[in-house]
Amino acid sequence: MKKPIRTPLSADQLADAKRLSDIYKVKAREAKERPGDPPLTQTEVGERCGWNSPQSTVSQYMTGKVALNLDALVKLAKAIGFEPSDVSPALAAGVRMRGGDNSASEPPSSATPPPLGDPQSTNWDDYAFIDQYDAKAAAGSGYDNTHVVLRNTLAFKRDWLRMKGAAPKNLKVIYAHGDSMWPTISDRDVLLVDESRVDPSDGQIFVMFSQTKGTIVKRLIQSDVDGWIIRSDNPDKINFGDQVLPNGEIHEHRILGRVIWRGGDL
Repeated sequence: MKKPIRTPLSADQLADAKRLSDIYKVKAREAKERPGDPPLTQTEVGERCGWNSPQSTVSQYMTGKVALNLDALVKLAKAIGFEPSDVSPALAAGVRMRGGDNSASEPPSSATPPPLGDPQSTNWDDYAFIDQYDAKAAAGSGYDNTHVVLRNTLAFKRDWLRMKGAAPKNLKVIYAHGDSMWPTISDRDVLLVDESRVDPSDGQIFVMFSQTKGTIVKRLIQSDVDGWIIRSDNPDKINFGDQVLPNGEIHEHRILGRVIWRGGDL
């Protein structure tokens, strides 16, 4: 996973920015018309959100210089007073689907925030917002991520992450590509990767980088004889056979992190 680069905002992201700006103007005008109410300036909104450069940050979101993410949307909704879906239907829908409903190893509710209704009723301090990248790890022959773009954020319950022994600062969300890890991981599944876990561990699934194959996601099995086996979960061993690496060669496949959760469509 290489360092992300910024790309121009999409038409949908620019539309989100305009809706945010329009709603803010209405709310600011309403505040101005109410006797005794303080003005709802961009600086005031940014301070309510807890941002270090309050006016500049709010302005960048409203003018479309920076794309809204889930964390910013929720904070702005609480600070200004609007429904997140009124500004970004896509991000708001993502909250309802957050965490995936078919985790292979955890109950469906373990990483899923409550549906958005009144943003004031949700304690978002209970959630960690993990950066979501468009990088892909091949559950197949390998994937070449020529560059990586930060797309969004996904929210996971802090209690659940503590239970997993995972620190939010070490986590990234990427995507699976291919069928070699089926039925454990399917094509286009979302993968939560802990980048602090880079030591080989028997039976665990890792995202790895190979000079010849690119980025892959595979299960590591400690060999009874010597070294490690890079194994696909797909039972079709003709197309997805094991790769055996002696102990001295395992680090030729640079381990990028361990997969601690996956989510995808039913």
